[in-house]
Amino acid sequence: MGVKERKLRQKEEVRCQILDAAWQIVKEEGWQSLSMRKIADRIEYTSPIIYGHFENKEALLQEFTRKGFVKLCEMIRAAYQAHIDNAPARLEAMWMAYWNFAFANRESYQLMYGVEMGCCTIKNGIPESEECAEMINSTIQEIIASGKHPDADPCLKYFTCWSVVHGLISINITRNPEALHQSDDDSPNLNELILKDAIAGIVSQMLN
Repeated sequence: MGVKERKLRQKEEVRCQILDAAWQIVKEEGWQSLSMRKIADRIEYTSPIIYGHFENKEALLQEFTRKGFVKLCEMIRAAYQAHIDNAPARLEAMWMAYWNFAFANRESYQLMYGVEMGCCTIKNGIPESEECAEMINSTIQEIIASGKHPDADPCLKYFTCWSVVHGLISINITRNPEALHQSDDDSPNLNELILKDAIAGIVSQMLN
């Protein structure tokens, strides 16, 4: 391995250490407690080394936001492809994938959507975020086109669905984050039943 390649590998290793340390702090103390100084102390590097990889805390948060949307997009894409021939089932599956992501990746979801984050200044502009929205929007448009109201506004239906899903997630994250997703016997809990019922109602409005 040449000198250039070795330096690049070492730089990437330090970057990974920074991200790992930051994530540990977030898991232990929450996003509000994260600081560049804490990261430096955690991995025993000077602050300038940290800033050499991330210009500021916002740049670090943007990277975590990007990683979160990459994972969310993978889950929504899998749901999309699993129901490629059934638009209503596809829409429910994608929103359930969104729901499952939120509770399996609570800290990421909080950052991505500003839940309990105070003033969230992170700008999105992340391709995966746009891809997630496009898969859901295209499915809504497909349902509308096959229904009795072809002039219905797909954007309105998208935000109606999102408001229900995000609202339920946010309420649960802030109230009882440890007992949200499934009941003891792995049957859907009340929140999931509410979610599915709401989506079914919105789909029915688009079709009938």
